[in-house]
Amino acid sequence: MSDAYAQAGVNIEAGNETVRRIKDKVKKTFSSHVLTGIGSFGALYDIKSALEPYHHPVLVQSIDGVGTKLSVARMMAKYDTVGMDIVNHCCNDILAMGARPLTFLDYVANEKLDPQVVEDIVAGMAESCSQNGVSLIGGETAEMPGTYAPGEHDIAGCITGVVEKDKIITGETIVPGDIVIGFASNGLHTNGYSLARKILFADGGLAVTDRPEGLSESLGLTLLKPHTNYVLPVMHMLDAGINIKGIAHITGGGFIDNIPRVLPENCNAEIQKSSWPVLSIFNILEKMGAVDQYTMYRTFNMGIGLVLVVSAGDEEKMRSSLSNFPQFPLYRLGKIVTGEQKVILTE
Repeated sequence: MSDAYAQAGVNIEAGNETVRRIKDKVKKTFSSHVLTGIGSFGALYDIKSALEPYHHPVLVQSIDGVGTKLSVARMMAKYDTVGMDIVNHCCNDILAMGARPLTFLDYVANEKLDPQVVEDIVAGMAESCSQNGVSLIGGETAEMPGTYAPGEHDIAGCITGVVEKDKIITGETIVPGDIVIGFASNGLHTNGYSLARKILFADGGLAVTDRPEGLSESLGLTLLKPHTNYVLPVMHMLDAGINIKGIAHITGGGFIDNIPRVLPENCNAEIQKSSWPVLSIFNILEKMGAVDQYTMYRTFNMGIGLVLVVSAGDEEKMRSSLSNFPQFPLYRLGKIVTGEQKVILTE
């Protein structure tokens, strides 16, 4: 049967080899609450012990994929950062609700299973999980010839976190006069790659090895920088008692579509575009593609990966609490004004 299956395009032995390669890396992410390892039909996690510190715990869950950034990884034959991307993206999504991440489940699909590629992807996942206190409790690899084109991969992940019910961050307490603070990004993160690839490669004729003026490294390396994870600094602020009223993860939809998701109906966010340094890659994309400003701010993060809304009186306390996190630059982006749940961009 295995020979017939192999002739159909599925290599069982490659699957076994993949499990052998990633088993120890995954195990290093386990907390004391994880009760099973790789190989069982389901992942067991002792939720009672994990939630003991909480009075009224609420689970927060999210699922997402890496998207067409994988096309750049394939062009570079470099897969050690896209696993980090999916973990970090999912962490930030539930962080927007004030949740601390607990567990992560991954799904890696391939046209043809390459144990080395999957090992690189999962190693990136494991690294990000370990850095942010997340247990990589399970996952799945799938070899699907005929579904994916030769050389194609897909990566998705599901994260579960927890937040105290009375500390869920919803944005409902935001009022005019509050201020908008932004954490710097390090690049495109995981959004806007379809447009970026069209501008740079399809229309612009550039290669991943090219280095346009303004970049410190090649286009490929610039585009594959892993999505920044903001769990550690934001959790530190919350643990310090800072009242963060709203958090927006700047993903697909950019500033225009993401910030309104946390605004009350009577509020606008007035964002001053000159209040932070726009990364060179975005200037290159805007110029090469002749992209209008509205589209740029609706497609890309423009150098800001996470937006927080706090009372004006809490800004200094917030900045002081992050003295041990210099790797996470903060910028005051603007303020909340009376409006209609929109983002207003100013110079």
